[in-house]
Amino acid sequence: MIDKKKNDALEAEQTYKTAVESANDYIENFDILETITNVGNDEVFTPRKTCDMMLDSLPDEVWHNPNYRWLNPATKNGIFEREIAIRLDEGLKDVIPDQEKRRKHILQNMIHAIGQTKFTANVARRTLYYCSSANRACDGILAEDGHYVNGYAIGNGTWFADEEGNIKTPCTDHEFVDSAGRRMPSTCKGEERKKYKCKYCGISGVSNYNDANQREKYAYELIHINHLIIGKHMSNRFFGGNKDMKFDIIIGNPPYQLNDGGAQASAKPIYQLFVDQAKALNPHYLCMIIPSRWMAGGKGLDDFRASMLKDRHIRVLHDYTDAKECFPNNEIKGGVCYFLWNGKEEGKCKIYKHTDGTISTSTRYLKEDGVDVFIRDERLIEILNKVKAKKFKSFMDIVSPRKPFGLAGDFFKDPKKYDLPPISDKKIEGGITICGLDEHLQRVKRYVPQDYPLPKKTYLHGYKMFMARNQGSGTFGEPFSVPMFAYDNEICTETFIVIGTFKTEQEMKNCYSYIKTKFFRALVGIRKLDQNASQSIYEYAPLLDFTKPWNDKELYAMFGLSDDDIKFIEENVQEMN
Repeated sequence: MIDKKKNDALEAEQTYKTAVESANDYIENFDILETITNVGNDEVFTPRKTCDMMLDSLPDEVWHNPNYRWLNPATKNGIFEREIAIRLDEGLKDVIPDQEKRRKHILQNMIHAIGQTKFTANVARRTLYYCSSANRACDGILAEDGHYVNGYAIGNGTWFADEEGNIKTPCTDHEFVDSAGRRMPSTCKGEERKKYKCKYCGISGVSNYNDANQREKYAYELIHINHLIIGKHMSNRFFGGNKDMKFDIIIGNPPYQLNDGGAQASAKPIYQLFVDQAKALNPHYLCMIIPSRWMAGGKGLDDFRASMLKDRHIRVLHDYTDAKECFPNNEIKGGVCYFLWNGKEEGKCKIYKHTDGTISTSTRYLKEDGVDVFIRDERLIEILNKVKAKKFKSFMDIVSPRKPFGLAGDFFKDPKKYDLPPISDKKIEGGITICGLDEHLQRVKRYVPQDYPLPKKTYLHGYKMFMARNQGSGTFGEPFSVPMFAYDNEICTETFIVIGTFKTEQEMKNCYSYIKTKFFRALVGIRKLDQNASQSIYEYAPLLDFTKPWNDKELYAMFGLSDDDIKFIEENVQEMN
């Protein structure tokens, strides 16, 4: 009995100690900036861990050079500015021994930023200067506990002449023009605004971002200035117009997209605009974290992808296939990456590929000969080269473009919207069957007569498959959704793309046996980096003879894959039932 009581007491004591230690650890490591929630994928707040990883990618010399000028062109919560200041405060001790002078120099002369919005500019100033007004002095009002009631800025407000300091509130606006470059008149209202788009970010004149009643304009300053004069603009903003002064290091996490609103809400990527504008400022170093979707191009990203692939100033690239390793609270399809661009050096890039907590490395150029996308895994390069050596036509040749029959994804909801006659939910004898999604996103069929005025009829006859145009997450080797077999007079909305047509039903099924192979989906995975499964992802898969079925063993032998090639595919591509 005595021993048992003693053991119970020791166990209780240990439990108490563990609880106290956990609480102390939480208090010690608690970071108020981690509690600020994200504002969708337009504005993704950067966790401290991710910020630190990016700062670690910079060479050590940046922390010991008091002459470098830093810029975050799209600050949100000030975490980059704060962590940079902490590192510089340590790194410059030998250069500026006096702590007060050192910190004043860092904040006055080294760290600069532009808020994404008025709100985030205030938050960032609060983080870095201890107050949203950089020049606020202590007013001397004390509470009963001896603390000052009202906040005041670092240096008692004497380090800066105005309330912004070096963290500027954005001052630009959208500029809407039509296809001929004519500005939208102030009298333009309602639907008339549809023909106008912002010349910088591309949003529509009817966008919610163009609402005069909205406090924030989301006209991000760095990308709403002509690139030919961006240097002069920034010089005026930060350096009193001194054209000889520029930023040495540009770093940050820019906005990724603008959700343009409307029934078919579209998200316009804009992060590429920040990268291009930052390069136009010609810094020594540039480090940004962005979605990895650019690696395969896509909507508004093809030119950016081409420029990034040929840019040999990119010396380091960290690629995360799962974005949650960097942003635990956000789902960013296709993953994210951050890169280090060195304006004074060129050469091969050191690539770190992060997958499920493991890291693989390679040193190579981002662009491979004859390939117009970035191949994320080096092991796929040899496999692709062996396939290309056989000089087959591309499987993409039998895949339709978007809207194979000219019918939009919401066609079932309201055909009148597209000046087309009504449709029926009951089969029509001798008519046409249309496959699509209903309001619950379930696959359904609707029916129209044979003489229905379809915008396109290219794939109306013959055997074909309807493959979902959006599927999966972009994870390499994930299974495809099961396609729908389709026959004469069967068509689909843009929810699907068409694979075919085939002369016989057996050829169609043989083609499906090929699609299910791990070999085929490994090659498709080179270009499929997010949920997009449109025509272009099939480019590197060879087009074969479908008078016979296919399996992986035959394909491995046919293209001369090595044991290592086969092992990589077998271990990384999932089975597809």
